[in-house]
Amino acid sequence: MDHARFGRCAIVNRLTMNLWRWRPQVMKRKPFRSEKRRSGKTVLRLPDLEVAKSAVLNSLSCPDAQRGYRHAIEEFVDWYCSEPRLSFSKTVVVRYRMHLETRHLAPGTINLRLGAVRRLAYEASDCGLLSADLAAGIRRVKGVKKLGVRLGNWLTAEQGQALWQAPDRERLKGKRDRALLALLLACGLRRHELAELTFGHLQQRQGHWAIMDLRGKAGHVRTIPVPDWVHCLLNEWTKSARIDAGKLFRCVSSAGRAWGEGVTEKLVWHVVKDFAAKIGITKLAPHDLRRSCARLCHAAGGELEQIQFLLGHVSVQTAERYLGCTQRIASAVNDKIGIEPTS
Repeated sequence: MDHARFGRCAIVNRLTMNLWRWRPQVMKRKPFRSEKRRSGKTVLRLPDLEVAKSAVLNSLSCPDAQRGYRHAIEEFVDWYCSEPRLSFSKTVVVRYRMHLETRHLAPGTINLRLGAVRRLAYEASDCGLLSADLAAGIRRVKGVKKLGVRLGNWLTAEQGQALWQAPDRERLKGKRDRALLALLLACGLRRHELAELTFGHLQQRQGHWAIMDLRGKAGHVRTIPVPDWVHCLLNEWTKSARIDAGKLFRCVSSAGRAWGEGVTEKLVWHVVKDFAAKIGITKLAPHDLRRSCARLCHAAGGELEQIQFLLGHVSVQTAERYLGCTQRIASAVNDKIGIEPTS
């Protein structure tokens, strides 16, 4: 009797446990489109690339960096859209690096272009336009090794003097170009710095004219001494143009009148290229005048620290590269150091 009662209790307990385990079967509902998890794309179309490019440019504050990244990204987009590709992946970026190498570009230029492409993939991944795995693969693409140091382009003192004196001083445009070239050569300004120069920047400090609080690359603020002869050229230009406020340089019409609110960086480029060609110098860029300023200051006995302040470099090593220092064998530094025999 006890065994039968124990058996019935066991059956009841088993049924109770089965009831607790039992759940009514519910038909699985197919999720709506809005509930589906969005995954990154593998193939980026032109609108997606434009969105990613805007995100890259908006993350940069320096105008020079924006200009360089814009040019590099637009060049990559033209190459990427020139023929159908499977996806925006590491393999495609490696092919692009090989394409840049076939153009015989400098390693620094290639690495700059690849850096812009990596930044483009990073921003596209953040915007949800590209798969995170593909973006990580693109960021692992290695650049090109730099072997050796390329020789820069510097002007001698005679070439620099011939360059700024090349424009016709009798014409208004010639007076503007003489002052423009003199500022580039004597003060080491960048193109965008010269284009943004205003009358308010020119002030006197310690009895000397200077460009005060000039905002340069990466937002660095510096003060640049202006030689007296350069200030005289500026006065000659501004008085002839009849301007005393606003931007320091203006456009000049064919009738010989100043007009507009300022000049562009492209105008500065053309002025340097045109007058360099007139004195027989080819492949001269505005930044070469900045290098020439550093070397001429050093040759005149200028201290490296003062040249660094003049150019606005954060690192002394960068200023040394602008000097283009090379080892001298003929008048070597160890020829006369005070321990040589007197007779």
